[in-house]
Amino acid sequence: MKRLTTLLSVLVATMSTSVFAEYGLNMTEGVTEISKNIYDLHMMVFWVCVAIAVVVFSAMLYSMFAHRKSKGAVAAQFHESTTAELAWTIIPVIILVLMAIPATKVLIDLEDTSKAEMTVKITGHQWKWQYDYPEEGISFISNLAQDSKDAIRGTDEDRKKAGNDNYLLDVDNRLVLPSGKPIRFLITASDVIHNWWVPDFGVKQDANPGFINDAWVEIPVGNEGTYRGQCAELCGKDHGFMPIVVDVVTQAEYDKWVSEQQAAAKAAADSANKTWSKDELMAQGKSVYNTNCAGCHKVDGTGMPPVFPAMVGSPVANGEAADHIGLVLHGKGAMPAFKMLGDSDLAAVITYERNAFGNTGSVVQPSDVKSAR
Repeated sequence: MKRLTTLLSVLVATMSTSVFAEYGLNMTEGVTEISKNIYDLHMMVFWVCVAIAVVVFSAMLYSMFAHRKSKGAVAAQFHESTTAELAWTIIPVIILVLMAIPATKVLIDLEDTSKAEMTVKITGHQWKWQYDYPEEGISFISNLAQDSKDAIRGTDEDRKKAGNDNYLLDVDNRLVLPSGKPIRFLITASDVIHNWWVPDFGVKQDANPGFINDAWVEIPVGNEGTYRGQCAELCGKDHGFMPIVVDVVTQAEYDKWVSEQQAAAKAAADSANKTWSKDELMAQGKSVYNTNCAGCHKVDGTGMPPVFPAMVGSPVANGEAADHIGLVLHGKGAMPAFKMLGDSDLAAVITYERNAFGNTGSVVQPSDVKSAR
């Protein structure tokens, strides 16, 4: 009994210090005006419900106590009461209307993207996000950070070492937004339904294949920083491994970042027009493979048959290059299409798959991928 008491004390102490300290009971208030409006609406409805509960349960408990059988109370006998029926119909209707008015205002504000001054297109893929800035001519893919991927594929000890605050919540390429500017999001998907959710922005929108949903955000000046979110729609095997990370910066910092990204995009376009050596393709291809392919085909190429076949001895990797290019570009079965990647990256990863893991396939150049698109 003493041991049981000691064990219970330890469990209670542990829960009170480590669990409950991290246990949030309320929704995130956020940093944007719309997120604060959603929070205020939530709290208003919550307190209305609390007030109703207090009135109803107080009346119920008083009646149970003051009119109990032991005190000789006799239940009243009546069939209908027009007054009671009117009261319990009219009062709830009034309460619902009073709640609906501010709720409607918030919902209309959520859907009104007319004030936006810039646009970002967000595309969900299994299992990564693609961000496009149409006016700036910028496009990139955002994957789970490599150190988190290594920990997932590693041992329990590796996962303990990676157990920091941002484990599974960091990415290789972050979405960058300027503060103080209304931004419209166009949200869609290329394969299955995803959901782009950043609690601090008050944005949670489905990404549906073949459809475009929109949302908007304006992060007030002075709230620059890093904000995190996740895919909030079960979308397959690696659903839990496609986080969202947004860096909010000042307009000057954003303009500098845009210039850097445009220069990088030009360099990538130029690199797709040159002839790469096999060593260059293999070095680049290994990085692209570990980021995009190793989750299913594994780092050592052994795969997860029968759904995800091994790259070791693969008839595709050792066969005709055109067939290999077509499969990677357009996907097949459980394998998604990777045509969102650049010609250089695709040529590099295909060359890597055809020459790593003991394979003896040919070298593929960016021009070969460009011709096959």
